[in-house]
Amino acid sequence: MRKSISILDGNTFLVCDDRGDVDPSPSVPTGLFSYDTRFLSTWRLSVNGERLHALSVDDIRYFESRFFLVPGEPTHYVDATVSVIRDRSIGGSFTENLAVLNHTDTETTLTVRVDMASDFADIFEVKNPQGKKAPVQAIVEEGQLRLRYRRDSFHRETVISSSAPARVDPEGMTFEVRVPAQSEWQTRLHVRTLVLGAHERDFRDSLELRQARSPAELDEQLRQWTATAPRLKCDSSSITTAYRRSLVDLAALRYTSITMAEELVAAGLPWFMTVFGRDSIFTCLQALPFTPQLVPATLGTLAYGQGSRLDDFRDEEPGKILHELRYGESAGFEEQPHSPYYGAADTTPLFVVLLDEYERWTGDGAVVRAYEFEARAALDWIDTYGDLLGTGYVWYETRNRDNGLVNQCWKDSPDSICHRDGRLPPFPRATCEQQGYAYDAKIRGARLARLFWNDPAYADRLEREAAELKARFNEEFWIADGEYYALALDAEGNQVDALSSNIGHLLWSGIVEESRAGRVAELLLGDRLFSGWGVRTLATDCARYNPLGYHVGTVWPFDNSIIAWGLWRYGYRREAATICQAMFDAADYFQGRLPEAFAGYPRARTTYPVEYPTACSPQAWSAGTPLLLLRVILGLQPHDEHLIIDPVLPPGLGRLELLDIPGRWGRIDALGRSRTAADGVPPGSGGQPAPGVW
Repeated sequence: MRKSISILDGNTFLVCDDRGDVDPSPSVPTGLFSYDTRFLSTWRLSVNGERLHALSVDDIRYFESRFFLVPGEPTHYVDATVSVIRDRSIGGSFTENLAVLNHTDTETTLTVRVDMASDFADIFEVKNPQGKKAPVQAIVEEGQLRLRYRRDSFHRETVISSSAPARVDPEGMTFEVRVPAQSEWQTRLHVRTLVLGAHERDFRDSLELRQARSPAELDEQLRQWTATAPRLKCDSSSITTAYRRSLVDLAALRYTSITMAEELVAAGLPWFMTVFGRDSIFTCLQALPFTPQLVPATLGTLAYGQGSRLDDFRDEEPGKILHELRYGESAGFEEQPHSPYYGAADTTPLFVVLLDEYERWTGDGAVVRAYEFEARAALDWIDTYGDLLGTGYVWYETRNRDNGLVNQCWKDSPDSICHRDGRLPPFPRATCEQQGYAYDAKIRGARLARLFWNDPAYADRLEREAAELKARFNEEFWIADGEYYALALDAEGNQVDALSSNIGHLLWSGIVEESRAGRVAELLLGDRLFSGWGVRTLATDCARYNPLGYHVGTVWPFDNSIIAWGLWRYGYRREAATICQAMFDAADYFQGRLPEAFAGYPRARTTYPVEYPTACSPQAWSAGTPLLLLRVILGLQPHDEHLIIDPVLPPGLGRLELLDIPGRWGRIDALGRSRTAADGVPPGSGGQPAPGVW
């Protein structure tokens, strides 16, 4: 497969090869997609019947790219007499400015052809190819090519036009061009995607969704977005690049929800270009000190879609927060349970966590009061439907035996929850980090009940339940002979004894006994879990460990950001800084953009982090990772109307300034610099460093 190039604007995106071409693929997500449908599956350029060769590709901005090409294969002996420039942008619709340049001193005649087609594949069909239920029509009308797919009320169209005269046929456009000496020929190709409903209107129009925008408009919106974020001044160019890249990628992933007509962040390109409960919540938590404006719309969308009934097909239960919301054909016809789907056992407590953290940071009590009903329903779910076995823990087992998610935790691949010897436990399962999330939700829910809901009795009850959960958890999940927390319990109460990165999430939630935190920190930074580039998802001495296994050995930036936050919470600031530095080092090799995951090979064996072959990039919670890491190393923590700043920077980083941090305090600056033993920090690892003067 040739190198892929992508441009995006929200959940409309194009993936092509390094020539700018899209070749038909039933299983690779190439093409033009919007709202879970592929609107172009073929977009292929030729000159005089020859495919083109890429000389250079300029990835200008997230919504714009430029390809420099020559016909055929270049050689060392013959200079190209014709070259081609494809300049394209995406902003609700897709535009390509095509220029053919004649480098000779005589006029030349050329046949330029663009093959065009759409299979209107649902994103799930690309993952799992199936035959279409209705034919695709190709209609030539008024100099345009209209590609149409209609299945009952599901109606999608692609409309392609050209600024230059073309011979249009059902399979594309042909241009017979005469290019004068040392001159060029141009045309502007424009592609509109239509999501049609009643009365043959694009229903996005009535919801005031973002429509086609020019590069200049997109540039201005990006400028406004970055201007509202804190300004970073840092001696490390790696951190500066990663910070800028994160802000730009979050801007690129913004899209407007059809359901709520609110601006949300899509989870990741190409597979997850929609709202995901878990991903959206974690991204908001990571980015809260930088882009707090993302949170209210996310909370509102999740609250609006909160479960209200029992629906086995969708894994829906009263009070449960949605996992995934899709707009494609398979969801519309209930061939997939994703409109919406509730197959996650952690989104519900995390909803309460985000609601509380948002108020702590911003002081926006109105949002807390607005979602009191939904937060109470989420807390009730933890103790009712979430506790399948009535044991006081959050368990999961899909109600949908045909196509529901088997593992309903963040490590949701089929083999991710395993014993150390590789055995897979039976269902239902209670993973350790989900108990931590439930504990944290109860503690935070108690605070909200006492301060905002005028219900101190409910607050007392939640705190009592949280204390009981913490005590039982530390007794029943703790593996005495290995001195670590089990990955999960099975239905019989047996410990699933794999050592995993999940123990870092336990630190973040606060459920770990203080006396055990040091051991957890030691394991997280030990050779079995820490690769040198980050903490692996599964320890190297587990039977299923694979450095290229999706959740059984790879390094996930998002995972590491939560682990670093957890280490910081328990006072292990130097260990947290070590993980932060490893992540920033890795980001440097990815041009500042951390991917969804990368290989778990030991750093001693690689001079760079090895790419995971199918990682999403950009991905929202990977884009959020550098932001949370900055919060961790600067020691930022809201307290009443103030912001605590207690920095512990990785050695050698130098000076770091984060200016105009927004919050309930207005705007404030945070400063930090690398410290040494001479500055009052004891050498070695472990424990709270000497407080800085900030």
